[in-house]
Amino acid sequence: MALTKKQIKQLRTLANHLTPQQYIGKNNITDAAVKQAREAMETHELMKFAVQDGSSVDTKEAAQEFAERLGAEVVQVIGYRFVLYKPTDRDDVKKIALVRG
Repeated sequence: MALTKKQIKQLRTLANHLTPQQYIGKNNITDAAVKQAREAMETHELMKFAVQDGSSVDTKEAAQEFAERLGAEVVQVIGYRFVLYKPTDRDDVKKIALVRG
C-alpha cells in the first residue's frame, strides 16, 4: 500500500494534534515494543511515536523498522518523532477515509 501525496498530507494533518503513544528509549526497538505498537495500531490507524534521548537508534531508522515489522506506512518523520499509518481490519474501530489520488 503506497500512499499518495494527497493522502500523506491528509494523514499529516490528522496526526498534528496527536501526542506520542509510544516512546523508544534506551532499550531501542524490542519485540515487546513492536507487539505493543501492533496492538495499539489495531484500534488506532494513525499513531505517533517519539524517540527519547537515551536511545541509540536514529528516528528515521526507527520509523523504517517499525513500519516494516508492523506492515505500516511512514507518514512523517520530524525531529525525534514519527507517524505511522496502518489501516485496521476491525469493524468496531472508526476508520480513516483516505482521499483519492
